[in-house]
Amino acid sequence: MYGLINQAIMGHISDSFGNDAWEKVRIKAGVRDEFFLSNKIYEDEITFDLVAAASEILFVDVDTLLRSFGKYWVLKIAKEKYAKLMEYAGNNFIEFMDQLPNFHSRVMLLYPEIIPPEFLKEKIDEKSFLLHYYSKRIGLGSFMTGLIEGLAQMYDTECDIEQVENEITEISHIVYKVTLK
Repeated sequence: MYGLINQAIMGHISDSFGNDAWEKVRIKAGVRDEFFLSNKIYEDEITFDLVAAASEILFVDVDTLLRSFGKYWVLKIAKEKYAKLMEYAGNNFIEFMDQLPNFHSRVMLLYPEIIPPEFLKEKIDEKSFLLHYYSKRIGLGSFMTGLIEGLAQMYDTECDIEQVENEITEISHIVYKVTLK
């Protein structure tokens, strides 16, 4: 994963639990780097080791941690570093979700070696849709839930998010049912 992801994990832990907590997590994960370069590619294991160490040190289960990290990613990182990209993706929650299948093609212009997830949105009715999430990285379903929650919050939209399917083969295929309130 690009270093930007690990920077965001560091920021989330530091902002939520303090710099001392981040330092403990970094050491527990066996990460020597004291900072990460945004455009440098790091092994996925570093990211997963950071999350596992954070779960243990902060006494927060991995799913809760990934979910809160997803919200942090949207509400802090994306708003600060990718505001224009986010603006082009839509003026409201539904527009953004409609554009999500194409969103990472724009991100790939900034990070050409990214291995992005893929999305398919299926409309159920005026108030609900299914969002299919496909990723070569297994175990990030809770992170995706947090991303959706963060987007809903960013666009001041109340909704329920329910994971209705989770199929893991050589890729992860998770289906979320999103219902607007």
